[in-house]
Amino acid sequence: MARLNGTTKTVTIVMVIMILSRLLGFIREVIMTNTFGRGIETDAFFAAFTIPDLMYTLLVGGALSAAFIPVFTSYLATEGEKEAWKVGSSFINLVVFALVIISILGILFAKYLVPFVAYGFKGEQLALTIKLTRFMFPAVTFTALAGLTSGILQAYKQFYVSYIGPILYNIGIIFGTIFLSQYFGIIGTAIGVIIGAITNFLFQFFFAKNKMQYYYLGFDFKHPGIRKIFKLILPTLIGLSVNQVSLIVNQNIASLLDTGSITALRLANRIIQLPLGIFAVSIASVIFPTITSQIARGEFEKFKYTFSLGMRNILFIIIPSAVGLFVLRMPLIRLLFVNGAFTEHDAFITAQVLLYYTPGLVTQAGIQILIRGFYANHDTKTPLKVSIISVISNILFNIVFVKYTSFGVKGLAFVYSTTSFMNMVILYYIFSKRMDGIKDKEIFISIGKTLLACIGMGLVVASVNMYLTKFINPFDKYLQIFQIGISSITGVGIFVLIAYLLKMEELRRVVKILLRK
Repeated sequence: MARLNGTTKTVTIVMVIMILSRLLGFIREVIMTNTFGRGIETDAFFAAFTIPDLMYTLLVGGALSAAFIPVFTSYLATEGEKEAWKVGSSFINLVVFALVIISILGILFAKYLVPFVAYGFKGEQLALTIKLTRFMFPAVTFTALAGLTSGILQAYKQFYVSYIGPILYNIGIIFGTIFLSQYFGIIGTAIGVIIGAITNFLFQFFFAKNKMQYYYLGFDFKHPGIRKIFKLILPTLIGLSVNQVSLIVNQNIASLLDTGSITALRLANRIIQLPLGIFAVSIASVIFPTITSQIARGEFEKFKYTFSLGMRNILFIIIPSAVGLFVLRMPLIRLLFVNGAFTEHDAFITAQVLLYYTPGLVTQAGIQILIRGFYANHDTKTPLKVSIISVISNILFNIVFVKYTSFGVKGLAFVYSTTSFMNMVILYYIFSKRMDGIKDKEIFISIGKTLLACIGMGLVVASVNMYLTKFINPFDKYLQIFQIGISSITGVGIFVLIAYLLKMEELRRVVKILLRK
């Protein structure tokens, strides 16, 4: 019970930090769109960021979650700190060395890489994308170092600092956009990316260094822990590569559509990432070391309980969040982005993309914890196989939708949600069958009650929003805040009331998380 209370407290604090981080991320996007609009410059910036981000995702994001944290945590739990750091030191040194080399090569050969992520770019836009790519590649190494220190802190179950770091990263980009863009244009934002990445790493390293007394320079490739990491990494890197290929194909398709399509996809996705990051990722990340340790100690019933509770709590929050975004998509995007160079037409296009993205929010939330369930069991091959099926379907459906329908950029979002649902269902079926059940009855009852509460909530929010729209100037920011605020508060009240009448355990859990000090 004490362990569960500790986890609850950790989730609460992590959520608060994540909210601040995601809000700063929104402020970052708002400032960028107000400054540069939805056009050539923002499309070039987001396309240029794809390549460094791809390197980071493959070599750090996937390696950390799928291999390093589970293996390092297992060694800490069973073999002791000194032995764990024999594994950690070799892995960290290898990743840093690889990323430094990749960053140098990326700067030198940027003009050959950019056409792979933005095939439709020509002339001035292509030249700008190449220039931005070269400016941002150095940030890869520092972002990787920040990711590694974050993994160390999470392995020691010290989550707070690892989630504060991204706040500093966002502040760096905001600084670049506000102050440096006056002199360098959108290049100033790229410089801000580097400033943010360096600050993020230095902040986390200040706290992580106290845990690194057994760290040493060198490589020990014969250590069984390193071999285990490489065994886990290979299928994960293949799987992530497949996913990234899908994203790059989608971006290339978007680059062939109307100008601003990449930006519309980016902004709608940023909105989806807000509840996904605050709730799904934070809860899944906090319980990940716990379920990994439970598996390592053979505590399978405790694992099932912790996993089921995490999934139910995530979906209890994410499903109504998706419904709220679906209903309030236009006033929300108008409030966040319409200003300066970002027009009402830009808001309408982005809102249409968001409409088709919202179902994917729920499925991606489920995938977040399901994948960690596989990783906790040291299984990276199953998510890989499912990912390949999903990505191939995603690419084929996108080509069909763009070529044979008038959906345009909206079709990319619709296919994303559809293939994400397929991915989640397959992962859940396999994982539940392998674990001889993961308290499936409790999960499905919870989902059913949550959907019932969301129906009532959605109808009320839509009615309140439509009523207020008749009297509110859509271009007055204060009135927009009032409209969204009243609609949201009313919706939350209705949802909580129905959940209370349905006697949902998740309501008590979430209230406990929100009220815990």
